[in-house]
Amino acid sequence: MTSTAHDDPPHHAAADQEHGGGDRPYAQDASEVLARLGTTADGLSSAEADARLARVGPNRLPTPPRPGALVRLLRHFDDVLIYILLAAAVLKAFLGDWVDFTVILVVAVVNALVGFLQEGQAERALDGIRTMLSLSATVRRDGQWTDVDSQTLVPGDVVRVRSGDKVPADVRLVEATNLQVDESALTGESVPAAKDVAPVGADAGVGDRASMLFSGTIVAAGTGLGVVTGTGAATEIGRIQSLIADVDHLQTPLKRQLTRLGTLLSRAILVMAFAMLVIGRMVHDFALPDLVSAAIGFAVAAVPEGLPALVTITLALGVQQMARRHAITRKLPAVEALGSVTTICSDKTGTLTKNEMTARTVVTAEHRYDVEGLGYEPTGGVTLDGSPASIATHPDLAALVRAGALCNDARVVADDDGRWGIVGQPTEGALRTLALKTDARTDDARRVAVVPFESANKLSATLDELPDGSRRVHVVGAPDRLLDRATTQRGPSGTAVPLDRERWEHAVEELGGQGLRVLAAAERPAAPGTTTLELDDVDTGLTFLGLVGIVDPPRPEAVAAIADCHRAGIAVKMITGDHAGTAVAIARELGIVRHGEEVTALTGAELEAMSQEQLRTRVRDVDVYARTSPEHKIRIVRALQSHHEVVAMTGDGVNDAPALTRADIGIAMGIKGTEATKEAAEIVLADDNFATIERAVEEGRRIYDNIRKSVVFLLPTNGAQSLVILVAVLFGLALPLTPVQILWVNLVTAITLSLALAYEPAEPGIMERPPRSPKESVLSRPSLVVVVWASLLIGGTTLAVYLIEKDLGASDGIAQTSAVTMLALGQTAFLFSCRFLNGSSLTWRVLTGNRVVWIAIGSLAVLQVVFTYAPFMHSWFGSAPIGWRDWGLTAAFAVGVFLLCEVGKAVARRVR
Repeated sequence: MTSTAHDDPPHHAAADQEHGGGDRPYAQDASEVLARLGTTADGLSSAEADARLARVGPNRLPTPPRPGALVRLLRHFDDVLIYILLAAAVLKAFLGDWVDFTVILVVAVVNALVGFLQEGQAERALDGIRTMLSLSATVRRDGQWTDVDSQTLVPGDVVRVRSGDKVPADVRLVEATNLQVDESALTGESVPAAKDVAPVGADAGVGDRASMLFSGTIVAAGTGLGVVTGTGAATEIGRIQSLIADVDHLQTPLKRQLTRLGTLLSRAILVMAFAMLVIGRMVHDFALPDLVSAAIGFAVAAVPEGLPALVTITLALGVQQMARRHAITRKLPAVEALGSVTTICSDKTGTLTKNEMTARTVVTAEHRYDVEGLGYEPTGGVTLDGSPASIATHPDLAALVRAGALCNDARVVADDDGRWGIVGQPTEGALRTLALKTDARTDDARRVAVVPFESANKLSATLDELPDGSRRVHVVGAPDRLLDRATTQRGPSGTAVPLDRERWEHAVEELGGQGLRVLAAAERPAAPGTTTLELDDVDTGLTFLGLVGIVDPPRPEAVAAIADCHRAGIAVKMITGDHAGTAVAIARELGIVRHGEEVTALTGAELEAMSQEQLRTRVRDVDVYARTSPEHKIRIVRALQSHHEVVAMTGDGVNDAPALTRADIGIAMGIKGTEATKEAAEIVLADDNFATIERAVEEGRRIYDNIRKSVVFLLPTNGAQSLVILVAVLFGLALPLTPVQILWVNLVTAITLSLALAYEPAEPGIMERPPRSPKESVLSRPSLVVVVWASLLIGGTTLAVYLIEKDLGASDGIAQTSAVTMLALGQTAFLFSCRFLNGSSLTWRVLTGNRVVWIAIGSLAVLQVVFTYAPFMHSWFGSAPIGWRDWGLTAAFAVGVFLLCEVGKAVARRVR
């Protein structure tokens, strides 16, 4: 099919002509588009192309301005907890405690560096999309065809493409011959799109613009010639890039909770420090320098400087464990965000399905056969009423399979990793795999002539010489086209009988209602010695052999994963570029929509007609969205988020990248996903398995539980220390702990005991409970009761040990060292209590199930022994050796702390 414009337009084009040939070139006649762009089918002159290039710029995606590395690093200090950390460091500097100052500053810098190295997924997504632009293009300049750098293309250039080429720019077709283009990365369609020069409707979506070629897509078959309508940022891919660049990023629930917690802590510290100053001055008449020193000591004690590092390290450990389960995390906060997901929006092709067209049903005049197996792997067989059906005993099946295999150019091959794939068209690959499953031979036949597939005819035909020397025409194509050309059908005995068209049309309708794409096969004998085959030769007289229903099948593991998600209170929504009927059928198979329920798929056109508020009212009730564009996906995600849903978006095509960036958590496919999508995502699935998402959600919930346990465990360290300082000032006592000793306890407990909780296994029934509310505080009311109670217990026993030691005549060094030991042992006792926050720890299970607990306790014991007995530690921290009596005293108090903490937990569980 060919269309050529012959109008002679003006030499110079207006600005709007250079940016797309006016509005919607796909809806205009090719000659009109050529005229609007100021060109002809002979292309531009080199001088005119250079002039246009100077005006519109090169055909590459623009690089958005990026802040400098220093600015990006400083952004990671913009956190309330980091402010507290830096304030503590500044106070240390004022005190002249440079060792403490350095340690605190290093913690803050390391925390920022981890975030800095993890950032920039949107920028990397843009880089990934840029690589999709082709490197060269065949263009007509000065009336001659030549290869040029694709960056030099301009609107108005005439280019040509052939099978295997990457489309260099957005192109309005002028001529097309058997042209099919793989647009799956852009539209989500699993089958190459047939292209034609005829205009389409002005409201056609990207996937329906048959008269356009889009930059970065791949020509699967045929040849085409067209005029460039958009380059660089003006292309469809360029528009997606701008969507990614414009998408605003959201904080994950944990980051919001920690920000809120940090704000509350900072306010409490300031209020309490001011109260200490007032009481110390007014009640005890302390000297102002001593009061300021005590207040700084209180601030250092109260600031949880280990908290940011603890959360970061716990998330990092979670990342490693998730990677072992094939979920690769690119941003640390995404780990906990997964655990609070309430809705998963998933692309269909390649994510929920295998992206491998598979024959599922074969219908002949005699029987209806079922085909086993999924994808291109040639395993499984054909069954009839549940029993194996071989081609040796079922000649009707053999005839249809042989026709589909001979009228076929696809090859099914396995790669080095044992994954099966095809070289050729997916639909032909499905027929080739069907032939392999039935052991049908085709190597004994010789092809003599061929009529290639054309979208206008919707069929292909071959003239084949069979082993017995006879020649036969085999035809495969759309059922309606073959029924129009058939006069007979294959009868039970193999002879031709009159065609029962009504019966076949009913079968086609039934298969289509199941979401299957339907192919038909036919044949006719050819005269001996025939060597040519034309389209007219298959216009009539065909014998209809039957139908094959093919589908991009659901992943079996995805069905189970979706059921698990539903049990966990997580909604799953399919958002696809495919047709509504196919999408609904696949959704039923996957269990997204339950059998028997009334299903209404919302299409992109219907969504386009809705306001955002109208979409917001319906978005939670619709589970299937079909024929969508990138903007639609973003609107759906935003509408869900307006209901306070925590949204995960999965996908593999470049069309998914903007929505992945906007979603609370973006999940890309690692094997079939485009680089742009991987770079935009927070999590990449190494096995492209939707079931991995369910495992990742479970892992995310476990990690959040462990972070909550770690926070509950860590805060009483600061609470107890600040309580000791506060009581000492209020009652006019000498400070039981120096600021540097406080820092020691904070650091050793944070790097040993706190990390032990990161390895806690998942609690029973973790995937049976509903998703955690994003509004839920990281410190719930029961947890806050436990924190306050543990702070009072550990702080009280620490102060008691100090006073008892002083009363027994111990030196300041020994009394303070005993107090530090009490803090360490008290935290150890509290660690066992924190292992089961939602239940009692008075069980032998508290001693098993997490060997890291014992490693951490052993490490803490070694560090505490070094603190107590190493001479250099005496110099740095003012510690002193203590005896067995002191160890026994602190150990006895620690046992009491454990038992009383269990009492407090029992009370806290009643506080909701």
